[in-house]
Amino acid sequence: MEPIQTTIKTLINTPIQIKSKSQAKQIHAQIIKTLPTFTSNLLSIYSKLNSLPESITLFNTLHSPSIHNWKSIIKCYTSNAYFLESLNCFVKMRAMGIYPDHNVFPSVLKSCTQLMFFKFGESVHGLVIRVGLEFDVFTGNALLSMYSKLQRFSAHQVFDESPERKTVVQNGQNERVLKHDNNTNSNFKSYNEVSYNCRNSSTLNQMSNQDQGNVQMQNVRKVFETMPERDVVSYNTLILGYAQNSMYDEAMMTTREMGDAKLKPDAFTLSNVLPIVAEYMDVWKGKEIHGYGIRHGFEQNGFIASGLIDLYANCKMVEDSYRLFCSLPEKDCVSWCSMIAACVQNGLFDEGLRLFRQMLRANIKPVPISFSSVIPACAHLTTLPLGQQLHGYIIRHRFDDNVFISSSLVNMYAKCGNIKLAKCVFDRMTQRDLVSWTAMIMGCASHGYAHDAIVLFKQMEMEDLRPNSVAFVAALTACSHAGMVNEGLTFFNHMVKHYKITPEFEHYACMADLLGRAGKLEDAFGLICSMPENKTASVWLPLLAACRVHKNVELAEKVVMQISEFDSDNVGAYVLLSNIYFSVGRYKDAANVRRILSKYMNKKKPACSWIRIGEKVHAFIAGDESHSNYDCIINALDILFGHIEKEYLIICE
Repeated sequence: MEPIQTTIKTLINTPIQIKSKSQAKQIHAQIIKTLPTFTSNLLSIYSKLNSLPESITLFNTLHSPSIHNWKSIIKCYTSNAYFLESLNCFVKMRAMGIYPDHNVFPSVLKSCTQLMFFKFGESVHGLVIRVGLEFDVFTGNALLSMYSKLQRFSAHQVFDESPERKTVVQNGQNERVLKHDNNTNSNFKSYNEVSYNCRNSSTLNQMSNQDQGNVQMQNVRKVFETMPERDVVSYNTLILGYAQNSMYDEAMMTTREMGDAKLKPDAFTLSNVLPIVAEYMDVWKGKEIHGYGIRHGFEQNGFIASGLIDLYANCKMVEDSYRLFCSLPEKDCVSWCSMIAACVQNGLFDEGLRLFRQMLRANIKPVPISFSSVIPACAHLTTLPLGQQLHGYIIRHRFDDNVFISSSLVNMYAKCGNIKLAKCVFDRMTQRDLVSWTAMIMGCASHGYAHDAIVLFKQMEMEDLRPNSVAFVAALTACSHAGMVNEGLTFFNHMVKHYKITPEFEHYACMADLLGRAGKLEDAFGLICSMPENKTASVWLPLLAACRVHKNVELAEKVVMQISEFDSDNVGAYVLLSNIYFSVGRYKDAANVRRILSKYMNKKKPACSWIRIGEKVHAFIAGDESHSNYDCIINALDILFGHIEKEYLIICE
């Protein structure tokens, strides 16, 4: 028996050699037979293997668990996402007068973070200081993670206003019943001894103000600076907090500090930094990160590659995105979705659809975000049959309950001219967010159903959804198309006074169009002049079009002068002015404008039109003769012009 006992002791002292649950159970059986006093040592082995049922069974047999046993069971609960039970064990351990060590706190703090128990986490932080472990690097990293994640919510207010902090966990997300075989089922219970809960987490207010984000990150920074020893995880956690609060300069400064501390940024560091670099469209910093990734062998990392694809796409460098995408030896769903989104966001809709087909042929199974990227391409190309095929695929693979996909479908059907199908998808949605409501309101507005759009807007408000600036653009568009001046003014004032939304140029453009259609041209001119800044041609052009309808030449000239101050090359403004002169009989002035216009025509980028025939989309550009059926198209046009001339002669006779 001696050799067996020696072997068991060796395995217990070097548990890394035990790599499977079956091996652990065999050792467990031998310990029961030969070394029953070593039973408690098995708990750490089961914990490292994430064997929760076996860990609980073994733990419940211990009469006086040691600190190492408590550490193992707490860690095992946390690793298996049973965060409430992990905290319950921690409370029990403290009630028995056992002080935790540096192995316990990281698991406890992670559970606090996942459950958003901010007050409880602060109490744990106080205990960390009292036992003198605030300088432990792993505990410090866990504290950094907790503060950076939880302080983005108004946790202080939620817990301070809670009238009852000691709770009994009832039916809900915190009640956990684990179902296993009959032998271990009784060991799995829902605990009700943790002092704090976050059932009010739905009432947490998002901290969207940049100043609030700065204050919150200052607290995280204080924890970071008190750590005498910092590793890569410490810096990554702080960088992630800055990135999540859109603090670009601080994130980049911390990355430089990381290098100064002789620590090399890893793949996680780069994947944290890239999104904020892409948001600020800092292409040179992005290229610097790209070069670093190549030098250190990160260029094949899927998350980094996707981040770089997004970065180049945001900077209008789609060719670089595509070149990087093609260089990937293995393309996963994330990289495919990033490349498809890059094409669609830059107006390359046909290319986006082509890549989606390639992804399917490569046997890459789409995920919900895949459709959210490709459906807008169908909407812009108004390819209804292709959109319906995608919708069928979505239904067959049961993605139709996804709110983002359904919202994209509503928008696609509305833009493709089928408002009935858009309404059908909208009515079947079990959950509707602000995007889906706005898509449906804009669809009704664009198709002339202004009253329906306004009714939907009011229904959205009744469901306690706070409209944003885009939702008000949809409502104002509906009022504009229907000539509902009073309603439009009411919406505009409601947006500014009640919701405290600062009007943007889209709102001014809608109001200018609304007032212009109603003949209130001077009011529209005064409204646009009252804009604080960012006056663009898109704001003035609706008023200029209204001047043409109402033949107000004097105001039209003023508008063109306003446009020429910041966009002297705007061809559309001169075309409209020429047409206005022509409509009132000022042919000489119209000819002069046309002469001025001819100087800019060569600079104007030719527009593109397309038509779908069968399964193919044909694109046409003015002056382009590259189409394979160009000669046939010209012959058909000659025939049509011939018929038109004959009809004209018959009418004249």
